[in-house]
Amino acid sequence: MERKGMTMSEKNYFMDGPITPDFIAGQIAGHAAKKNIGAHAIFLGQVRADEARGAKVEAIEYSAYAGMANGEISRLREEAFTKFPLNCLHVYHSTGRVAAGEISLFVFVSAAHRKESMRAMEWIVEEIKHNVPVWKKECLSDGQTRWIDGQPE
Repeated sequence: MERKGMTMSEKNYFMDGPITPDFIAGQIAGHAAKKNIGAHAIFLGQVRADEARGAKVEAIEYSAYAGMANGEISRLREEAFTKFPLNCLHVYHSTGRVAAGEISLFVFVSAAHRKESMRAMEWIVEEIKHNVPVWKKECLSDGQTRWIDGQPE
């Protein structure tokens, strides 16, 4: 399993800016040689161009306390490996500005069977959403900004 040999403090799960389709494709292609995997589940979190205060969301600026956030993702990954029979679990989250239509969260779960990979995917995405300290500020088409998910403005 790819999680061995790495301590919580060594792994950085954050990328500056959007997660590109080329990066995602490269991660997927890298698993072709792993013959014990029978299923992959992939979650792509994309910035929506919602309406807010009569203006469109043009982008979201993500920020995180890296040490704490990386530690929490590492902890969640370890828990996922104990809860589900997984082969691989990769998590990448954006920091900085991500425009509407671009990807800000990429989670890639691999297991021998589809049910395990899909259950693990649902669990890890919910845990990331509720437990990892990431802050989001919407950048609106009228030049205004606003913190979302209960963050102060």
